[in-house]
Amino acid sequence: MKKFAFSYLIFALTLSVSNAQSYQEEEVILPVENGNLGGIIILPEGKKRQKFPVVMIIQGSGPTDKDGNSIGAPGKNNALKMLAEALAEQGIASLRFDKRGMGLSQSAGKQEQNLVFDDFVSDASLWFDYLSSQKRFTKVGIAGHSQGSLIGMLVAQEKSASVFVSIAGPSLGIGETIMGQLKSNPANPPAIIDEAKNIMDELKKGNKVSDIPSYFASLFRPSIQPFISSWLKYDPQEEFKKLSIPSMVVNGTTDIQVTMDDANRLKAANPDARMIIIDGMNHVLKNAPKERNANIATYSNPDLPLNPDFKLVVTSFFKEHLATTK
Repeated sequence: MKKFAFSYLIFALTLSVSNAQSYQEEEVILPVENGNLGGIIILPEGKKRQKFPVVMIIQGSGPTDKDGNSIGAPGKNNALKMLAEALAEQGIASLRFDKRGMGLSQSAGKQEQNLVFDDFVSDASLWFDYLSSQKRFTKVGIAGHSQGSLIGMLVAQEKSASVFVSIAGPSLGIGETIMGQLKSNPANPPAIIDEAKNIMDELKKGNKVSDIPSYFASLFRPSIQPFISSWLKYDPQEEFKKLSIPSMVVNGTTDIQVTMDDANRLKAANPDARMIIIDGMNHVLKNAPKERNANIATYSNPDLPLNPDFKLVVTSFFKEHLATTK
């Protein structure tokens, strides 16, 4: 995995939050080969020069920012920002960062045809290296949400992570996921399914497919093919199986994007991992009904808090495994 020399720029700001709690928030910039990556560190309230454990939070797929908000949604849910604040309440620092081309990492954006899945893994590795280099942090854990679960698994394998939590993480590779979605649509005849499989097989080999039919123009457009090819290399179950550190799988019963089958498959891949199913929690970690429209409405509601059981389970697990032995 390609590495780049970098330095750190830090801007600190103390913020006040509700219930008379306070924490320090820092903006951190990592210079990379074509711009800057930017993130936010939250430090719990504590004594001067106090050291803290820290959790790196990795967001899901698509145009999703460091707080868990998608450009495609009409409003914000701030789920990952709330997770960071919940960790701070328990004395655990956190880092959340923007992807290339978004927010604080806008300047490091790449053209779609030049972006690959491994860029996300490399960037997360750089952030892990930054946290590990900071003497103010004792141990480093990883929390990966949705696609960030797979990225977190890959980083945890290569780095000295102390603990890993998969939050609403898919269990199937992107190839199997795409094929499953195509097959589940009764309007797709067998010939189209076979055609998609042939395209996918070529992409998995690292080959480009120039002759794309109009009905696949968006899914397999030439500019996205390098990204899909690099993503196809990874099977979440196989990657999770490789982890020997304390790990946990957390899913919600009203998640309309990642199912209970995903949680069960990940648990089967790594039997030593803990699995927790949160009743009534959806993909953005909020209480939500199963009815689709009402469920999706929570994706744009920043006033809706995290599911309290999720908040307790995840912060307790990190606190248990990031505690410093005295």
